[in-house]
Amino acid sequence: MGRRVHQPRRGSLAYYPRVRARRVIPRIRSWPEVEGPARLLGFAAYKAGMTHAVVVEDYPGSPLYGKEVVKAVTILDAPPLYVIGIRAYEKTPLGLKTLTECLAPELPKDLGRTIKPTPTPGSGSLEEIEKLLDRVAELRALVCTQPRKAGIGKKKPEVFEIKIGGGEIKEQLEYAKSILGKEVRVFDVLREGQYVDVVSITKGKGFEGVVKRFGVKIMPRWHKHRKGYRKVGAISPQHPSMMFTVPRPGQLGFHQRTEYNKRILKMGSNPEEVQVKGGFVGYGLVRGDYIVLEGSVPGPRGRLIRIRYPIRKPSWEPPTPKITYISLESKQGA
Repeated sequence: MGRRVHQPRRGSLAYYPRVRARRVIPRIRSWPEVEGPARLLGFAAYKAGMTHAVVVEDYPGSPLYGKEVVKAVTILDAPPLYVIGIRAYEKTPLGLKTLTECLAPELPKDLGRTIKPTPTPGSGSLEEIEKLLDRVAELRALVCTQPRKAGIGKKKPEVFEIKIGGGEIKEQLEYAKSILGKEVRVFDVLREGQYVDVVSITKGKGFEGVVKRFGVKIMPRWHKHRKGYRKVGAISPQHPSMMFTVPRPGQLGFHQRTEYNKRILKMGSNPEEVQVKGGFVGYGLVRGDYIVLEGSVPGPRGRLIRIRYPIRKPSWEPPTPKITYISLESKQGA
């Protein structure tokens, strides 16, 4: 597209195709390598809402170092996850392939609302995983959420995988055996001050035009634009026809997105410490464990937010944050 002035194109080409996500549960395709004892490399929580907090700036390079600053924070409702199984993967020329898996002897009653955990070909036991341990490349925990213990007001749990990292494969198996059929709380996986990656499905906005979807400039309202002014002037040249880089109307929102290096400012089990007056708009009350994340996260209220150990870990090792105030004022009029 020819231009009379030099300026960059409008709209990002970072994500294509811009289509709806396949599932409302985000999928994590890569996990970081960590050192230390075997542990889960992620967690999941429900987005309750946002507020603001007064935090003492602890980054040495900041001009506000040692002073109190106001930051927007997101409150996540984090009920314990239930480990329903262990899945072993082997490495093949075509990538990771499921080797075998085993389920816990006792499963939550609500799990039947999501899946029917019946024995399938290829499913095995802990003894089978131990026999095939020399072929195992990765171990992942099959977990389900417990929304009844959250304030979201739903019963159907979500089921997904979380990789077990750290230590040797034998240590990872022993750790997996220790948590199989048990609850895992957020304090067992994450710590205050830690950087994490947030993976979620964004708000769905439906079918939108090129102005809202790509930021195309609105043409002046004069007689030569009687066919429309919220449109692209030239769709494509004759050759090549219909270039994919040309902004076109279509689906906006409900895409999977990952935001890197979000800092955990606070975690706790007393919801009164973060409960705003009247509850969070569109969500309700936080009923148990919670996470206070710095900044915003993708998705509407009530959306499942998956948290992963940072895959682009910063070189700076942050200390435990010091929060002097969390606003608990009502957000009803916001």
